[in-house]
Amino acid sequence: MRPNVLVQYALMAALLGLLGIFLLYPVWLIVRGGFAVDIVSGEGWTLRHALLVFRDPILRTGLINALGLAVFTTTLCMLIGVPLAFFSARYTYPLKGVWNAAILVPLILPPFVGAIGFKAILGRTGALNTLLGTDWDILGEWRFWGVVVALALHLYPITYLNATAALANLDPALDEAAETLGVGPIRRFFAITLPLIRPGLFAGGAIVFIWSFTELGTPLMFDYYDVTAVQIFNGVKEMSSSAQPYALTAVMLGAAIIVYILGKAVFGRAGFATSMRASRAGEIAPLSPVAGWAVATGFGLVILLALLPHIGVILMAFATPGGWYNSILPTEWTLNNFEQALGHPLAFGSITNSLKLAGAAMVLDIILGIAIGYLVVRTKIRGRSLLDGLAMLPLAVPGLVMAFGYVAMTLRWPFGPGDPLEGKLDIVGADPNPFPLLIIAYAVRRLPYVVRATVAGLQQVTVDLEEAAQNLGASVLTTIRRISIPLITANLLAGGLLAFSFAMLEVSDSLILAQQEQHYPITKAILSFTERLGDGVAIACGMGVWGMLLLTATLVGASILLGKSLGALFRV
Repeated sequence: MRPNVLVQYALMAALLGLLGIFLLYPVWLIVRGGFAVDIVSGEGWTLRHALLVFRDPILRTGLINALGLAVFTTTLCMLIGVPLAFFSARYTYPLKGVWNAAILVPLILPPFVGAIGFKAILGRTGALNTLLGTDWDILGEWRFWGVVVALALHLYPITYLNATAALANLDPALDEAAETLGVGPIRRFFAITLPLIRPGLFAGGAIVFIWSFTELGTPLMFDYYDVTAVQIFNGVKEMSSSAQPYALTAVMLGAAIIVYILGKAVFGRAGFATSMRASRAGEIAPLSPVAGWAVATGFGLVILLALLPHIGVILMAFATPGGWYNSILPTEWTLNNFEQALGHPLAFGSITNSLKLAGAAMVLDIILGIAIGYLVVRTKIRGRSLLDGLAMLPLAVPGLVMAFGYVAMTLRWPFGPGDPLEGKLDIVGADPNPFPLLIIAYAVRRLPYVVRATVAGLQQVTVDLEEAAQNLGASVLTTIRRISIPLITANLLAGGLLAFSFAMLEVSDSLILAQQEQHYPITKAILSFTERLGDGVAIACGMGVWGMLLLTATLVGASILLGKSLGALFRV
């Protein structure tokens, strides 16, 4: 075996080892804890703890509600995203470029922050009731649907991106043949187009389903506690002595996997014509003026609804504490909330923490992404498909499950009581040290973005220059450093920017792994401010606006660098 091949296998073994320790091992600890007879010793196997989840009416209700949130959120995202993608891929209409750019705007604000804006607009003393002169308790009586709508208005761009990519790859010949036989456009869509793009829809739908099924921040903001994610969050401090949190998390993970496999079998199978790339692109047809403006109006209405939480957060950030109450708009305005969002000790400390943590995670992701992408695209060693699959697995494993698994790691060898690394990684102890695990958690959760961006870049770059450099005596490492990386810099920047910005606003890992104020990332600080009387909500909104500006710049930059390939980053 050639030395280069030995190095490649050694590198792959090291990468698989890292992913095994920080991706598979935490999941294993959850499963082991949920089915162990004795949670302290971890010995034996039993179904008793898992069965108690289904027998306990409170836990059973939480699981049913979580599944309900996932089903209805995914359905609503499909109803919004697929029609928009169809018109975007097939037709021209007024202001199409503007709408296509604005459609991604909902991704710039985590839905749990947007929930503050929803409350300001739809709450009992909010703008809508004031405008209509009513006293509807929309977010009190219908909290479930409030969470569904908030999540769907945040996540539908993921469905849209995957549907657009699937439609772009369709060969229009079948559709044209059906049209010549007199088949109408509606029937052609449901009989031909929809079955052919089904795998792409499943790719986006799977992300939305798992995300909404395990969402923690949004139910917390809506005071909707009868859901599994919140019950797991409340059980973190019982992990050292109780098997219930483990069993509940294991059941959630199992339910997500089962639904994913069933969906993959039913909806994710490639159609008979989808294994081939389109032989030619479909023509972009212009719509009539009336139809064109109708489609443009539809885009505008969806974007306006999606922007309601953002508008609410921005207006609340400009309002004085108590200055937006029983009024359509704030009655008193101030810039002090933005100053407090940067100058308050907790706010400033959390922003500093997040910048350091997200920056470290981004650097780690870029290093790992380059290594994984190179092995997957530029080598022919056995096992590289396994490496690629493991690198993408974090998109399918709920963030809440991963965060819970990292807490479990700190309670077991080698990080537990009396072990050699005790205190190096600690979450629930008297003197916690969560930063290393937060960096690792952020990096693992966002690694797929960098890997996919790197793979896409290497696939688009010819291998001739690399081979020429090696023929002239350059080592593989020198070739990668001097040739490969400069050629895919745009892809690395796009993936790195997305990894950084989404890590900055990561919710599940931040809420669970940071237990003391000095360790709070920005999202945990925002949640803390919303629970504070007086100016707390206003400061939280100010921090949310700063976060929106960050993600806006990031998504615009990534979209420019990657173009239509952006949707591939949100696909399992």
